[in-house]
Amino acid sequence: MAERNAAILVIDSITKLGAAEAGRVAVAASHGGIYSASLAARGHLRGVILNDAGIGLEAAGIAGLAYLDALGMAAAAVDYRSARIGDGSDMMARGVISHANAAAARLGCTPGEPCSSAAERLSAGAPFASKVPAYAEARVLLREGAPAVWGIDSNSLAEPSDAGTVLITGSHGGLLGGRPESAIRVAALAAVYNDAGIGRDRAGVSRLPALDARGIAGATVAAASARIGDARSTWATGRLSCINALAERCGVRLGMSVPAFADCVIAYAGGRKGNRGPAIGRA
Repeated sequence: MAERNAAILVIDSITKLGAAEAGRVAVAASHGGIYSASLAARGHLRGVILNDAGIGLEAAGIAGLAYLDALGMAAAAVDYRSARIGDGSDMMARGVISHANAAAARLGCTPGEPCSSAAERLSAGAPFASKVPAYAEARVLLREGAPAVWGIDSNSLAEPSDAGTVLITGSHGGLLGGRPESAIRVAALAAVYNDAGIGRDRAGVSRLPALDARGIAGATVAAASARIGDARSTWATGRLSCINALAERCGVRLGMSVPAFADCVIAYAGGRKGNRGPAIGRA
């Protein structure tokens, strides 16, 4: 088997990008939205290939390609049906390009080609040297109270102080590399994600069983109902597409709004205090 080009980095999430990776091409299994693109730009990659996340509301799943084109970085996305979101190795092995920005197209990257060959093409591009604009606030208090409801544009922004809260994320609902511990790094009461079109091997909703095992109510919203990478959009217009068993016990139902999900989970958790029954928020 041929050795991989050392200029190509394969990672499960663009949030795992290190400063030492500047100048490389990343095959990163994150969604192709603005938040992911901003991290690629701040990491000064030579180019990046992301997952189109089912395209979704207002084409948010590939909005990062135009963002990076304006900065001069080559970027492409693989079809969410061709490879698992959250799994960089699977994207490299099975991913098929669905979209490429103009900078990537100039390097010969075209829809329909394998992710691996597209990455090779991007590695021949010029180093990225543009100034990167500041990204808007990615964390917002959506509802005060005990527990509070916080919106975070990326699951990676969860903090220790978020234990016991309801987290509404802009992230996709896929485990990173299939690892259950990557579902969330804090003991939240509940968490909501974007289903990224659900996609190959149902990867876009694979966090939900892992959350269930930790006593965290979980749900995803349909990609067509909210902009991926945007927690405010998840809260405002998201409609539930999948829920885990604990969320169902809380009274959550498919098609609900995200505020209604929060209401159900908070009411259930309050009712369990001092009573026997299935635990919630124990992880």
